[in-house]
Amino acid sequence: MLASVLLLPLTARAEIKAGSVEVTPFAGYNFFEERQNLENQPVFGGRLGYNITNTLGIEGTWDFIKSYVDDKSLPRTRQGQFADPTSSVFITQYNLDLLYHFMPESVFNPYVTAGYGIVHYTPKINNKNLSVLDFGVGAKYWVAENIALRADVRDNMIFDEHIHNVATTLGVVFAFGGKSAAAAPVEPPPAPAPVPAPKAVEPPPATPAAPTAALTVSPATVTKGESAIINWKSENATGCEIQPAVGLVPPTGVRTITPASSTSYNLSCSGAGGTATSTVVVSVVLPPTPVPAPLPPKAAAAAKRFCSKPAVLAINFDSDKSDIKPEYHDELKTLGDFLMYFPNAKGEIAGYTDSTASNAHNQKLSERRAESVAKYISTTFKINPGRITTKGYGETKPIASNKTKAGRAKNRRIVANFTCD
Repeated sequence: MLASVLLLPLTARAEIKAGSVEVTPFAGYNFFEERQNLENQPVFGGRLGYNITNTLGIEGTWDFIKSYVDDKSLPRTRQGQFADPTSSVFITQYNLDLLYHFMPESVFNPYVTAGYGIVHYTPKINNKNLSVLDFGVGAKYWVAENIALRADVRDNMIFDEHIHNVATTLGVVFAFGGKSAAAAPVEPPPAPAPVPAPKAVEPPPATPAAPTAALTVSPATVTKGESAIINWKSENATGCEIQPAVGLVPPTGVRTITPASSTSYNLSCSGAGGTATSTVVVSVVLPPTPVPAPLPPKAAAAAKRFCSKPAVLAINFDSDKSDIKPEYHDELKTLGDFLMYFPNAKGEIAGYTDSTASNAHNQKLSERRAESVAKYISTTFKINPGRITTKGYGETKPIASNKTKAGRAKNRRIVANFTCD
């Protein structure tokens, strides 16, 4: 059918016509989101549209897909996912969309579209009514006055399951009725202008002398906050101006300037013979940056361990406890000293557990241990509690296997993560 359509001549003006009705059978290919566990399959359907204006239209769509379960060994773990024993899945979708055409009076009409619809899965995807928000882009190419080829790409988003399925289609548009846009009236050419009478040739006036302008600066480079001196001189000029920031000046003069940054100064002098300009650039450099004093050895060691990177604190807790044992006070003192060396440092103390107990129990235990360490640091070393946040991660971020005793010991940890602003 597409081949026969391409052979049709453009016997009249091809365009989007206001008030026209369009019927579009189509076929294409649908790409399912991976978590639905469905094979990508062809899609077939039709569209019935009405062009309210030559740019804005409304359209209803019906389409049908037959798909199959992709991985039958995959267990069904959530709604919206198909699994064995389901084999075939039939999908019917209905949409109502708005279309906005670009270049409606051209043979080629790109457009954008968006709308709302419903989709039905057999067997059902879940126990809800499935709503669809679709949006996409496409184009129509008119091969005859009322026949066009059409390509379309849409994202069909299922609200209830937050699933995105992408459909690509090709179709043929058959248009009925409508009115073409009125052609702009052709205005007659303007009447020729009357030929002016020749004027008597007068001798040219004497040419005035051209002005001159010379601008210099010393020194050409200054340190920020220092001044420079500009000198200027001009001849055959009635007025001069220096910009920026200086303004009107006499034909000859000297001025002290203190630019905040590198600046180009322009001298412009005008007279009866024209305008002359001269430009100089004053470069402003920053004073040398003072070298900060080196940190004391203990502060440098603390910064190396704790500044802007996570550091595991070498402390352990009794089973199911959050009390801090005295033998770990020296280890915690290294963090307390760091926070006193760097009074602007802020960060987080995070608690982690192994997977021995339940998720909920481990989450609460990790939070209590992190809070216990933070409280000890702020109380013992007089650190503002507002500089320390705490968070428990439970068993969610292991760094070793929970299947071995050594691995579980590594996962039961306290991590300090601070920035040294």
